[in-house]
Amino acid sequence: MSEPLDLKNAAEALDAADPLAALRARFVLDDVTYLDGNSLGALPAHVPARVADVVRHQWGELRIRSWEESGWWTAPERIGDRIAPLVGAAAGQVVVGDSTSVNVFKALVAAVRMAQADGATGGTGTDGDGTGDRTGDRTGGGGDRTGGGGPVRDEILVDASTFPTDGYIAESAARMTGCTLRPLTPAEVPSVLADRGDRVAAVLLNHVDYRTGRLHDLPALTAAVRAAGAYVVWDLCHSAGALPVGLDEHGVDLAVGCTYKYLNGGPGSPAFLYVRRDLQARFDSPLPGWNSHAEPFGMRSAYAPASGAARGRVGTPDILSLLALEAALDVWDEAGVSVAAVRTKSLALTDFFLRCVEAYVPDGRVESVTPRAHAERGSQVALRCDDAGDVMKRLIERGVVGDYRAPDVLRFGFTPLYVGFADVERAARVLARALAD
Repeated sequence: MSEPLDLKNAAEALDAADPLAALRARFVLDDVTYLDGNSLGALPAHVPARVADVVRHQWGELRIRSWEESGWWTAPERIGDRIAPLVGAAAGQVVVGDSTSVNVFKALVAAVRMAQADGATGGTGTDGDGTGDRTGDRTGGGGDRTGGGGPVRDEILVDASTFPTDGYIAESAARMTGCTLRPLTPAEVPSVLADRGDRVAAVLLNHVDYRTGRLHDLPALTAAVRAAGAYVVWDLCHSAGALPVGLDEHGVDLAVGCTYKYLNGGPGSPAFLYVRRDLQARFDSPLPGWNSHAEPFGMRSAYAPASGAARGRVGTPDILSLLALEAALDVWDEAGVSVAAVRTKSLALTDFFLRCVEAYVPDGRVESVTPRAHAERGSQVALRCDDAGDVMKRLIERGVVGDYRAPDVLRFGFTPLYVGFADVERAARVLARALAD
């Protein structure tokens, strides 16, 4: 074992200097060291009272009137606009509703349809800023997309190590659109696009690997996909609310993400869908529900899509979960928290955890599979050990909650809004004892 450092004092000093430390009081926490916010975020303390008002007053007293008087009908777009700055998007491009899986399906099928329509029509579209026609190559946020005259775009590339549901959805989307599904690592995407990019319709990637915490290069990969004339769909489940994303800045086409991790929206809170503004008029959802109709209460038999981000809606929104999420987002607004500040603390927390693990845990007992480089690290640390499942059980019994991913990964998520450096030091110390057992 490495010679232990005075890490307790170091943790106290870091907590004392932490500009986000006061935010911890805004959450319902106890003596447990909670490092599983990358699965389910902690409860913001004001949310129960807000939800009680929704139930008792908005539902209990206003009833059907709340669709208008309480803003229920416009909640998916309104809350989308609150999430937008947390993922680097301007207003009017994010809509909240449905699950991550459903939104991945909508985005991926729509991406393939747009790519295949480009080939059929010669690739006309609008510039990245939403103005003018374009043909040719697409490079960066405002570049163009290659057009027709080439092979049919009949391939979907998907991250081979993706969270299982993304893979399942991608396989179904490929069958529906007549495409071939090609699983590969994100590192392989540029070379595959260079070799056969004229056959690729869409690429589905994870911003952060859910097992290892590896952060993939969203700007470079997005540019490579766009330059090949394909459309990119990013899964932001493990990055939204934890680090800067820059959807608009980097010209991302489509993105989805959940809200119950770093956004603390609660179990099963609805996911979000981002459709870049200049693509919204072409977004052809495979799930055209009545909520995305241009005239939802016209009850017309023929479907006519709404304008803007509302095209991503499907059916009646889950109001209780939706408004709990809206209340949870108050933490960001009321405290004036920036994503940049959250990222700075996240990297400091994960650095300190790795330092503590090296000091407390016997050499060779665990192996970090999370990259050391800040540019390649999300907001979690994954440690590999042979008996990971049993070790995590012992950790939880001792008041340190992380999670286990088969076959051999201990996963620790660091939510900077409420995790402190003393939590980090304690987790590493208890981990050493659990491993000794």
